[in-house]
Amino acid sequence: MDIISTVILILYITCSVLLLLYGLNTYLIIHLFLRKRRSHDVSDAATEASFETAFTDASNLPVVTTQIPLFNEINVAERVLRAVAAIEYPADRHEIQVLDDSDDETCELVERVAGDLRAQGHWVEIFRRPDRVGYKAGALEAGMQVCKGEYIAIFDSDFIPPQDFLRRTLPHLWVDAQCALVQARWDHINAKQSWLTRAQAMGIDGHFVVEQTARNRNGLFMNFCGTAGVWRRAAIKDAGGWQHDTVTEDLDLSYRAQLKGWRFHYLPSLRVPAELPPTYGAFKSQQYRWAKGTMQTARKILPLVWRAPIPLFKKLQATVHLTHYSLHLQMALLALLVLPLTLSHREGIELYRSIIFLVLLVPAALGPSLGYAICQYYGHPEEWKMRLLRLPFLLVVGFGICLSNGKAVLEGLFGNDSTFVRTPKAGEKRVKHYAVKREWLPRFELLLAGYCALTVGALIWIGQLALIPFVVIYFLGFAVVGYQSLVEARA
Repeated sequence: MDIISTVILILYITCSVLLLLYGLNTYLIIHLFLRKRRSHDVSDAATEASFETAFTDASNLPVVTTQIPLFNEINVAERVLRAVAAIEYPADRHEIQVLDDSDDETCELVERVAGDLRAQGHWVEIFRRPDRVGYKAGALEAGMQVCKGEYIAIFDSDFIPPQDFLRRTLPHLWVDAQCALVQARWDHINAKQSWLTRAQAMGIDGHFVVEQTARNRNGLFMNFCGTAGVWRRAAIKDAGGWQHDTVTEDLDLSYRAQLKGWRFHYLPSLRVPAELPPTYGAFKSQQYRWAKGTMQTARKILPLVWRAPIPLFKKLQATVHLTHYSLHLQMALLALLVLPLTLSHREGIELYRSIIFLVLLVPAALGPSLGYAICQYYGHPEEWKMRLLRLPFLLVVGFGICLSNGKAVLEGLFGNDSTFVRTPKAGEKRVKHYAVKREWLPRFELLLAGYCALTVGALIWIGQLALIPFVVIYFLGFAVVGYQSLVEARA
């Protein structure tokens, strides 16, 4: 065995073991979810009911600021502004703060809609900066310096808050002085638009139905998801404010606040619908930012987590939480390593037909799929069986974006660029097309699809059939994601 073959084998085993550990942790999260999924339902309803009369006396209600960060969102800006204005709360105590960093026609639209809302009696402030320093985080921090609210709700431009949003969230902040944040569950307004949006909806449901519930109700770290939540202003300040040294400022602030002793409350029964990225380019851009920013936050926050006086289990789960996007890098490496591994270690690959493979690796790989099935069963009980038809396509897309996200993971781990690349929103009636930056990656994804097809052929030729289903998923994923990205770029 030469040194190259040895390195390939070590890399392959390392990636496989890491995927095994993350996969097994999925079963633990499912267990935590199932045992505590109803633990707060009754108390949540009781808390909200006990403060219902408080909303009848406007003079005793605190000022709440709702921040709406915008940058060139002419397709959706009016919708979110009017939805926020429709939230049930006294108009003279609800400050709507539009953080408008736009440099296109969105500015004129915002001025027009704000004027209309003011004429209806709403309190609307438009805050503009001379530059975009810090991007969204910079806008949120600058806006917080001048806003009037004791509590700060945040909605991205593609979200449509329900009218009872503040009635549902504020009581949980009032009843617990150490509660820093109430996070609502994301819902989707265009989930049935395409197979891509159906897959995304299932993936996001996995996070909001199962993972967020499991983490919050078992005393683990959870994250503010950047929107559809309301903060206690004092907690933001105590945690050090919004910082823009990562591109996931929401995750960064979440951990800093919880490390300071603040508690979060997750409210899965409160759904806030939003728009899913309708194109592969927009979807990959969003995932790229999340993957890169999560790894940047891991670099910044994990040393603080491991020095904190908290239980070991909580530290371990925080580590898994902050590094889970590294799975995509491991998946991309496995796709590249299967062919040279089979050619240089033909006899050793027989292990994948063994009981060890069947008992450990297959169940671990199925863990995420089980999580998605459970999230559909509990999140959409009326149609969960039909929704399971989305799972194969979710797997294909998940494998297909591993190259893009793997690149993002490397940038997050070793780079210092914190440029925020937004995901453009189409809206219900697209007024303007915002293009996603073209890049070379789709061509490389198609090359990898061809490479995986070659790998399948090699596996058939040498009679190593056990790995073929996994490589076929890689082939389909790279082919679909690469091809669709190229088609969109040329449109």
